[in-house]
Amino acid sequence: MPLRWIGEPDPADPRYRDLERRVNLALHGAVYAAVNSGLWFTQMLRHPWSYPGLFSLVWLLALLAHLAIVAQRRIR
Repeated sequence: MPLRWIGEPDPADPRYRDLERRVNLALHGAVYAAVNSGLWFTQMLRHPWSYPGLFSLVWLLALLAHLAIVAQRRIR
């Protein structure tokens, strides 16, 4: 089902807030994928950095926490 809103957005509407949380989660996931793929690509080319795995793991945990918050608020 596509994410869309028909009509005037009302921040007080719970359906609108749910859609906003899901869109923010999708944006968070897209930025995570773009930054991490660029980081690993650059690291493999010429800039050895000893912490890309830790950086990716910490950010992944933040992304999973974001997913848990969105899922928990969706159930209510």
